[in-house]
Amino acid sequence: MKTRTVFALFFLVLTASLEAKELPKALLIGDSISIGYTPHVVVALKGKVDVRHHKGNAQHTGTGQKMLDRWLGETDWDVIHFNWGLWDLCYRHPQSKEQGRRDKERGTLTTSFEQYEKNLDQLAARLKKAKAKLIWAHTTTVPKGEAGRKVGDDDKYNEAAARVMKKHGIEINDLNALTDSFPTDFSVRPGDVHYKTEGSKKLGQAVALKIMEALGR
Repeated sequence: MKTRTVFALFFLVLTASLEAKELPKALLIGDSISIGYTPHVVVALKGKVDVRHHKGNAQHTGTGQKMLDRWLGETDWDVIHFNWGLWDLCYRHPQSKEQGRRDKERGTLTTSFEQYEKNLDQLAARLKKAKAKLIWAHTTTVPKGEAGRKVGDDDKYNEAAARVMKKHGIEINDLNALTDSFPTDFSVRPGDVHYKTEGSKKLGQAVALKIMEALGR
């Protein structure tokens, strides 16, 4: 009887392990906004999709060009949901006392609008080689009072991104429109691009939905 019980338990563990291996795999690429919503995507897709975020912060498109191959690794991804933008359009000054040396008055722009579009084009071409379903996430809203970012630049950079994604036939998840609709108290503080749990959860749900749509579920 004990032998049968042990065998049954072993079979259940083996079956669970095989089922986990067979789950489609989704990679999330992005900055701290994506880091904030990743846990909510994981919860929403538990048992349906193996969701992972690369190690660290994707920062700007220049960082993406250097690190993308490492983030992709050897995994055969089924879906890749990706974004760069908030770092690219940020102005920084070495003497600024703001977090991240942000300063839109005296600072230097990280990535020009034109260079951003060129970088994204190269990154999209590289991602297509991964043979995964690709989803671009429009950059989230720049609120009034942000120390290093200008209101409206998110729309400008998203227009460039939209052209790139149309060229490459890549689906767009319009997280900018979603965050435009957020009440001000979803931000961690006035003028901050980051969100409290309520905001990150809403973003995570939107990302999870797009991933399931990409998988045809």
